[in-house]
Amino acid sequence: MIVMKFGGTSVESAAAISRVAGIVRARLERQPVVVVSAMGKTTNKLLAMAAEAAGGQRERALEQMNALREYHLEEARPLVAKADGPELESLVAGHFHELEELLGGLSLMGELTPRHIDAVASYGERLSSRIVTLAFRAAGMDAVHLDSRRLIVTDRRHTQAAPIYAETYARLGAEVEPLARAGQVVVMGGFLGSTEDGVTTTLGRGGSDFTAAIVGAGIGADEIQIWTDVDGMMTADPNSVPEAHRLKVLSFSEAAELAYFGAKVLHPATVWPAVEKNIPVLILNSRKPLAPGTRIIREAVACANPVKSIACKKNITVVDIRSTRMLMAHGFLARIFAVFDRYETAVDMVSTSEVSVSATIDSTRRLAEIRAELEQIAEVSVLDHCAIVCLVGDNIRYTPGIGARVFPALGTVNALMISQGGSQWNLSVLVKEADVLQAVRALHAEFFRDLDPAVFE
Repeated sequence: MIVMKFGGTSVESAAAISRVAGIVRARLERQPVVVVSAMGKTTNKLLAMAAEAAGGQRERALEQMNALREYHLEEARPLVAKADGPELESLVAGHFHELEELLGGLSLMGELTPRHIDAVASYGERLSSRIVTLAFRAAGMDAVHLDSRRLIVTDRRHTQAAPIYAETYARLGAEVEPLARAGQVVVMGGFLGSTEDGVTTTLGRGGSDFTAAIVGAGIGADEIQIWTDVDGMMTADPNSVPEAHRLKVLSFSEAAELAYFGAKVLHPATVWPAVEKNIPVLILNSRKPLAPGTRIIREAVACANPVKSIACKKNITVVDIRSTRMLMAHGFLARIFAVFDRYETAVDMVSTSEVSVSATIDSTRRLAEIRAELEQIAEVSVLDHCAIVCLVGDNIRYTPGIGARVFPALGTVNALMISQGGSQWNLSVLVKEADVLQAVRALHAEFFRDLDPAVFE
């Protein structure tokens, strides 16, 4: 069995869904289970209309909703067999009737809670998965739809729910695996789950990748395929570095570092259920189904290049904390990080000296509160509009002199902080956001002059 996840651009139109049907049909002997994202930018549109409704703009929200309904019908009708036409019309009408009632409730309440956000956002994947199922049937496949909310059991952290793995795996094994082994193509919506008492939740933006990994682990899949609109993981973002090269193979640890530090191909959490079950993950291009993509496996492949890829994370803020009173004081770091923990704010990079600590954060939502509390024990200053440029590669930890190559390559770009991660798979440099493009291009030119053909193409 394999799990095949198709992102929003892979199911954004009738033509795109037809391509997906061809890709899946060509792999029927591998007993595919298909996970799909919402069509195109549907989730963004749903959240926008929810905000309009909660803000008292009900009519504007309904206009957006009607346009979204017509979009789904326009793209779906050419895909569906004539006999299934009434089912398509009925399911679209039913979903949008529910959505209209929900938007009406939001306009009366004047409030958009995380629970309501999940309820509204769920309609994208609920619709796309039903439409894709009908399209697969019209293409001659024995397709069956399963509602992910009955299978992915989560906690109650709305908009960022975490799976309850034991119960989720039990349900997937009992319901999905028998159907797939019997030759039916199971189609599910990504991103979705529900609490144990049936309240709809979502796994966070990009969560369809996570869904695919959870499903793959739950059914013991041989492979998890992430189908997107790029050729695989690259040595850098090709939008920034046109000469970037495709990675043939990458380790789970390297992929996780890249995902966390800004590589948009993969959701950071995706790899962990796959790691636990040692299931390979493939990144593939739905517009080029014959392209080999990138294979992500447990162990790193031997490579002559110390760096496999360069990622960058923008919108970074530096919090500088300085206190001469705390010189040699026991527990200074513990007190600082307890503050960040209290306000649920993750720290990316840390640099310390005897009397100061610099920490980078990518969310400033609670910054005012963090700063106020830290100022009770230290002087605090903030520097915003920064970016982290991250070099990732298993060989970084074994190769001396990486730093000696980084600084000359950066040239006139000022490195504000530098850190080698505790994992030893990454070396990160903090720069001003205005300098990030120059930094990435310079470092790419330095570390990818010669390529190991076993890993790069």
